[in-house]
Amino acid sequence: MAMVCLSDFEAYAKKYLPKIAWDYFAAGADDCTTRDENILAYKRIRFRPRMLQDVSMMDIRTKILGSEISFPVGIAPTGFHQLAWPDGEKSTARAARAMNTCYIASTYSTCTLEEISAAAPGGLRWFQLYIHRNRAASQKLLQRAEALGFQGLVLTADLPYTGKRRDDVRNGFRLPPHMKVKNLEQDFEVCGMSPLDPSVTWNDIYWLRSLTRLPIIIKGILTREDAELAVRHGVQGIIVSNHGGRQLDEGPATIDALVEVVEAVRGRVEVYVDGGIRKGSDVLKALALGAKCVFIGRPALWGLAYKGEEGLQDVLRILQDEFRLSMALAGCASVSEIGQHLVQFSKL
Repeated sequence: MAMVCLSDFEAYAKKYLPKIAWDYFAAGADDCTTRDENILAYKRIRFRPRMLQDVSMMDIRTKILGSEISFPVGIAPTGFHQLAWPDGEKSTARAARAMNTCYIASTYSTCTLEEISAAAPGGLRWFQLYIHRNRAASQKLLQRAEALGFQGLVLTADLPYTGKRRDDVRNGFRLPPHMKVKNLEQDFEVCGMSPLDPSVTWNDIYWLRSLTRLPIIIKGILTREDAELAVRHGVQGIIVSNHGGRQLDEGPATIDALVEVVEAVRGRVEVYVDGGIRKGSDVLKALALGAKCVFIGRPALWGLAYKGEEGLQDVLRILQDEFRLSMALAGCASVSEIGQHLVQFSKL
């Protein structure tokens, strides 16, 4: 079957992944309202394309925290990539490097940080951290990532407890016996208790700053108030995210929250967004509304499920081609020309 758009990869993954793995990746919290709204919200945004612009030469490159990437789409942190493909996160890292973009490796990887780093030396990688009850384990993990050359620290802020994902409850989701949360084997689910620390506060950013020289990006911000607090606490970036609709259901779609966050930070830190990006035109809408870059979660997993590293490169290449085409048809020859003048919210 010809893979023409991202929904083709989604259909393939749904057909061929084991049900328990598909359900885990697809799950949203509760009624999945926010998960679905992340996608629907993009459909309410319309373009205001400009005509007779010279788009014979296109430049779709951008920079995030000073590092150039080939186009403004990176790979969001998601757990357990071996559920999608045997080589897991090693394939993800290789695909990101091949496409010259950023991969955010999850704390809950099924490959070690060392394996991920060795698989794609020289690639642009950030490390996503959950702060655990065992603070020493979190500190050790962060310092391993920095020593291995990861270039940014992404603190996930929206997971003091895991949201209720009904299919995972019904399926009694657990990793298969041959898979491990490789970076936390000794420290994961000690005494059967969730290892996540629900007492984490803004002050813990100061603790992280004392441990690392890496720029800190905070993921999971959805409001003006928290965006202002993030800036005040000295982070270098914000990822507007609702965890793919997997945490608090009936919160805002991320593309809607993006506008509020961008207005609040007033250019003081870089703002990114994830959730619901399925087409290159979605990327253009997000950039028009102030995102510096978008990150994809589930579509990266669909690409892995299709053909591992090669499948994920296919997903990224389709997004890249669609983004370039959307930019050209909207009248923009370079990323620097994209602005809020390009979009309007539908009156429907």
